[in-house]
Amino acid sequence: MRITVFTPAYNRAYTIEKLYCSLRRQSFKDFEWIVIDDGSTDGTEKLFERILEEENFFPIQYYQIPNGGKHRAINRGVRIAKGNLFFIVDSDDYLTDDALELVDRIEKSIPDDEKSEFAGVCGLRGKTVDSIIGSTFEGNTLDITSLEREENGIFGDKAEVFYTEVLKKYPFPEFEGENFLTEAVVWMKIAEDGLKLRYFNEIIYIGEYLPDGLSANIREMIKRNPNGYALYISQLVRYGKLNGFAKWQSYYDYYYSNRDTKSFREMAERLNINRFVLWFRLFGMKIFYRIYS
Repeated sequence: MRITVFTPAYNRAYTIEKLYCSLRRQSFKDFEWIVIDDGSTDGTEKLFERILEEENFFPIQYYQIPNGGKHRAINRGVRIAKGNLFFIVDSDDYLTDDALELVDRIEKSIPDDEKSEFAGVCGLRGKTVDSIIGSTFEGNTLDITSLEREENGIFGDKAEVFYTEVLKKYPFPEFEGENFLTEAVVWMKIAEDGLKLRYFNEIIYIGEYLPDGLSANIREMIKRNPNGYALYISQLVRYGKLNGFAKWQSYYDYYYSNRDTKSFREMAERLNINRFVLWFRLFGMKIFYRIYS
């Protein structure tokens, strides 16, 4: 199998059929679709009972599991994937008709003797087929790690497609009782180890942020997932992606979100910062807000 399209779904029966229809229109045929239903209660299972009875040119694997979060669903999907490439497509988004054909073509453009230096390829996401999300570089392709995006003018969500074997080596950390961990935690670790993506300037993934999506509820997610958020913040600081006021604002928000459930020492350890430095900076932030609020 050339490509695994992977979709984690949670109460998306009202949108996931748009993605399904886009897969049926693909010009490229050598792929499978794996759907991990992360504890939906909205009839997603009934929808897939119908979908699985329909005649499709690509195999579909559908699994219903207890709610554990997108990162756990990805870990499971990677373990059972048969594709050489692993493409995460959210259940409220869909693909352009030639998306998988472009992924296949761009990946094949990487010389065989250089593939070990790459984690995969990456196309553009768009609000529409003509309007990209964020910004991109000039030219057709660019070989860089994801930690080098900003210096090359690449901002906003993009459509990453990883080698399945790479993702098997970089599973998402799973913290007990926490159901959210941003994908950037793993993407940054892959980049830290020097593995590049071949970025290409074609929109292959169409999506928008829905009112009930993770992006809209991120602050509440942080409160419920303190260990995963602390890992994310500490990585951003270590890789130089969070500096100055924004860094201390993140520490400030983390502290006031978790001070009733975690000790100060524990929070400092999770954030990978000296607790006396953290205390001093938080005190400074508190004075700042008193002056300017």
